[in-house]
Amino acid sequence: MRKARSANRLIIKSKGKFFPFLLGGLVTLAVVFSMAFALTRFVSYRIHKYPSTTMLSDKWSEYDYQGVYDTAGVLLEKKTFNNTALTYRGYSAFYLAMASTSSSLAQEYIDEAIRALRIAMMHAKEKTLPQIHYILGKSYFYKDSISSYHYYADMVVHYLTLAKQESYKADDISEYLGLSYAQLGMTLESIAAFSEALLVRESDALLLSIAEQYSKAGQDSAAKQYLFQIIQRSQNDSIIVKSRTLLGNILIAENDYDGAQREFDALISKNENIADAHYGLGLVHEGRGDLAKARAEWRKTLRIQVNHADALSKIQQYR
Repeated sequence: MRKARSANRLIIKSKGKFFPFLLGGLVTLAVVFSMAFALTRFVSYRIHKYPSTTMLSDKWSEYDYQGVYDTAGVLLEKKTFNNTALTYRGYSAFYLAMASTSSSLAQEYIDEAIRALRIAMMHAKEKTLPQIHYILGKSYFYKDSISSYHYYADMVVHYLTLAKQESYKADDISEYLGLSYAQLGMTLESIAAFSEALLVRESDALLLSIAEQYSKAGQDSAAKQYLFQIIQRSQNDSIIVKSRTLLGNILIAENDYDGAQREFDALISKNENIADAHYGLGLVHEGRGDLAKARAEWRKTLRIQVNHADALSKIQQYR
């Protein structure tokens, strides 16, 4: 009985020490949260009350693009055509668009980037203009990629060409130009731009782009050289599928049915569910005059991809 009382007294004493400690911890936590909230309010107040171009520069050097965007917005409320604020607003909006996981928000940011930079461009200093042209060109490229309609490739070419003529240095200009020329159907210009990009950075995707453009230009011999190179060295399954499919189609056009079959068989041996590989095999059998096998391959194509337009057309043709 005495032991039980002693134990109860010990618990009460322990609780007496614990509760003040817990209370102190809660008070400390509340103070920390209050300070954090106050700091956030202070930063927001400072941006709105005392925005400056120095603040813009500081936040830009810290890669605080949201801070740059917000500060520039406040400066523009005070002076609509503040060229420094417009330039920073456009730059930060572009990078926020690139980082956004929401397509609608990215579209809003990219539209703001284009709006701000087009205004800034009108009164920009000569040393600033090439970079504005560069970011504008990339902004239009990104707008084209996230839009449901694609009407901006010509604007990409326009502004990136200006930046290039003004001796602006960026490793990706030629590649963006190549992709935009290709979208505009300017095949020879696309090949030239991609070839220039290769001098800066070689990649399997870039080699495939060049091969595709050579094929569109009817220069299949040149296209094959790039495709052989990709197939031998690439570790990217998607690029290999596209390369072997294109090579197979080129070989069919050259009546090299054995060579084409090797390419399509190589794809199917790794993945039986590649619709274009089965479609290509159907073309091989059609070229050899075996329409039964050709139709079988096209039916396999449609089982994998029910809306494969070319396979549907072939099935209709040989009913």
